Amino acid sequence: MNSPAAVPAITARPDRQRKPDWIRVKAPTSKGYGETRKLMRDLGLNTVCEEAACPNIGECWTKKHATVMILGDVCTRACAFCNVKTGMPRVVDRDEPEHVAQAAASLGLEHIVITSVDRDDLPDGGAGQFVKVIEALRRTTPGTTIEILTPDFRNKMRPAVEAIVAAGPDVYNHNLETVPRLYPTIRPGARYYASLRLLEEVKRHDPRIFTKSGIMLGLGEERLEVHQVMDDMRCADIDFLTMGQYLQPTPRHAKVQDFVTPEAFGAFGAIARAKGFLQVASSPLTRSSYHAGDDFRAMRTAREEKLARAGA
Repeated sequence: MNSPAAVPAITARPDRQRKPDWIRVKAPTSKGYGETRKLMRDLGLNTVCEEAACPNIGECWTKKHATVMILGDVCTRACAFCNVKTGMPRVVDRDEPEHVAQAAASLGLEHIVITSVDRDDLPDGGAGQFVKVIEALRRTTPGTTIEILTPDFRNKMRPAVEAIVAAGPDVYNHNLETVPRLYPTIRPGARYYASLRLLEEVKRHDPRIFTKSGIMLGLGEERLEVHQVMDDMRCADIDFLTMGQYLQPTPRHAKVQDFVTPEAFGAFGAIARAKGFLQVASSPLTRSSYHAGDDFRAMRTAREEKLARAGA
């Protein structure tokens, strides 16, 4: 009599954390979403909206707002919160700057956000590609305001920042992501104070450029730690702070320790405004580039009013 075949062990899938009602969004289905997606595909462009699994993609792409991610879709680092692939990136696409400019023109963008993967494999960390993209946008869509969200350019920060600032973006964003205590587990390839120095360096080269940074809440940070990050940012003369809820992209990533309520986000936002930021965006669905154009215009107005009061 044949012995019964061995039954394979059943491996339980890790539980996905249930999101509260205030963080849920509808799946994208609009015509505008489809048109934006097709344009990105036709031009061979990557977007952080897709690669980072942003919950706001349906709303933003319906309005034909997309955040382009240059320098490929493979990152040289492996942060515990990020959904972008890790590995050895491909050769930099020489046509990418012109394709970004074509996308901005086709979408009719008044404001564009450009970010990138970390490219520790490149001698300049990818700063030269940011410069070429800014220059291409200035040639093709001179009326478009430009916001960049860069990596920290580890070990090559000063020359990278100097080159990018000289190209003249309107907003320079670099996210601190979390509180210093959590860096070893959440952002192990980076250093908190190095990121602060990068944003200080931007202001040192050109005080007219708006600086911006953001953090995620729900990773286990304490309230007073968040307040300290705000103070550190203000000491670095950062103009714009964003705060949003961390969401776990896959079971392999860092777990959500807490779903922060909209009321708590509102309280953090009020404290940040009291500390002197020109602009604050604080809500569960806030992301670095969410409503970036509207926020830029509000920030520019706030600076003008502040200068007017100082000169009165």
